[in-house]
Amino acid sequence: MPDLGMRLQLLIGPTVPTPAPASVVEALVDVEVTHKDRQRDGFKLTFTLGRQGMAQDFGLLQSGLLDPPNRVSIVIVIRALPQVLINGIIMRHQVVPSNTPGQSRIQVFGDDSSVQLDLEERSVIYRNMSDSSIVEKILGQYHDLVPMVMPTSETPSDKDRVVTQQVTDLAFVQELARRNDFVFYTEPTITPGRSNAYWGPKDPPGRLPQPPLTMNMGSETNVEQLTFDFNALEPVTPQANIVEPFTGRTVSIPVPSFLSPLSGQPAAPLRTTILRDTAGMDLIQASLRVLAAASQSADAVTGNGELDAMRYGRALRSRQQVDVRGAGHAHDGAYYVQQVTHRLKRGEYKQSFTLTREGRGATSSFVRQWV
Repeated sequence: MPDLGMRLQLLIGPTVPTPAPASVVEALVDVEVTHKDRQRDGFKLTFTLGRQGMAQDFGLLQSGLLDPPNRVSIVIVIRALPQVLINGIIMRHQVVPSNTPGQSRIQVFGDDSSVQLDLEERSVIYRNMSDSSIVEKILGQYHDLVPMVMPTSETPSDKDRVVTQQVTDLAFVQELARRNDFVFYTEPTITPGRSNAYWGPKDPPGRLPQPPLTMNMGSETNVEQLTFDFNALEPVTPQANIVEPFTGRTVSIPVPSFLSPLSGQPAAPLRTTILRDTAGMDLIQASLRVLAAASQSADAVTGNGELDAMRYGRALRSRQQVDVRGAGHAHDGAYYVQQVTHRLKRGEYKQSFTLTREGRGATSSFVRQWV
């Protein structure tokens, strides 16, 4: 990459990623990293392939560096600030030979480090443990993950129920997250190869604001294109009932209101859905189930756009909030970053993104201060 105030660092290795050899870096054509709020993050690396040696085989294939399940860390340095885009594991590669000299390619695909939790199904019984204690125990088995587990209060006794796992660690941790209206994901720390494993509410407290996405403000502008879509059919009102175990009486579960809406005018739900799996739950479990159903379908407004990464000055992070300014009163204000795709090639770094919130209009006329 030319010196535009930005550098790319590629680390790769069988157990601990280390700086890639110069021959590998020189063969790198482009990089794509995608962060999604409800799915695993992923990456794609594209390299040129050249034949070497008497066997006329491709040297990169012979090296074994690009073989699964090698570890990969992708780091960008913008204005001397290093940021790890992803710590991942190679899952597959695709070779594309060409009749034209110098045009053969290999594409390497991988997922973030949470994929290692999804490789082995287990049968485990957890007695007298809260959901958060179970998650801490599971995550503690993975040396490259730093558990960040938010506590849950309910600790069932053997008389109430016994918690059993019959799936992979990832599937079970995600199941426990859903029933608490939590999320689970991994995101890189400042140290390549090490990732935080977060299990907790969708919007964790204490996060610093990201720099705003800016349009129509001269030299402050960092967004190249941005479109907004308002879909009134997205929000729904979930209905749920439980059966009181002692009286057999049916009890309706109220829909909780959102404590911190991002928009000044949240869209009113037009649709109603019925949750048909809550009858045997207790009040707390059913309330969490209703809250999860309402929050997952609340976003009526979606924004899609593309950033000039050098003007923005850093990597936009998904699963966090960001302010938009210069897009008009109806669409300025805070949004949740649902997805970010980073695309890097020689001389260019673009970030495309998807934003969501419940409606139109900002809740404040001020942009939050960022670091």
